[in-house]
Amino acid sequence: MSEPRPTIANSSRSLVAKRVLMAAATALIAANLWTGAPLLALWIGSQGVGEKTLSMGAVFVVVAVLAILLLAMTLALAQLNSAYDRLTGRPTGERRLTWLRSMNTQARETVSQGAELSALERIVMASVYLAVIAFVIWFFLLAGSPLPG
Repeated sequence: MSEPRPTIANSSRSLVAKRVLMAAATALIAANLWTGAPLLALWIGSQGVGEKTLSMGAVFVVVAVLAILLLAMTLALAQLNSAYDRLTGRPTGERRLTWLRSMNTQARETVSQGAELSALERIVMASVYLAVIAFVIWFFLLAGSPLPG
């Protein structure tokens, strides 16, 4: 028996499935930047230090673990975005936003070329917005006053 030949419908379904999986992975990593990584760092810091009081060793462990986790997640997001760009055929040239570029005499078309955001970049931006909104709501409405009385 011969294998079924891939059709355009099968390849487009496969492409859509890959894009959806990459978007889901990006959303998961972006959400864990704000929730999972700090909680895991605190848990590892609490397990690594056998004291009941706060020590500089425990603080150092938490900060070091958090830095390592955030670096790994950031690199994973960059790899996902690069793979997504290759999958969608997005050009890989310089893609800095206009306000991040130097103010030189290049033509406007050249400067703004490729500065559009991808779906994965939009997911990460939405994650940042949600984290900031959640922090503001917590800080002003739920945290309460630290002052006595």
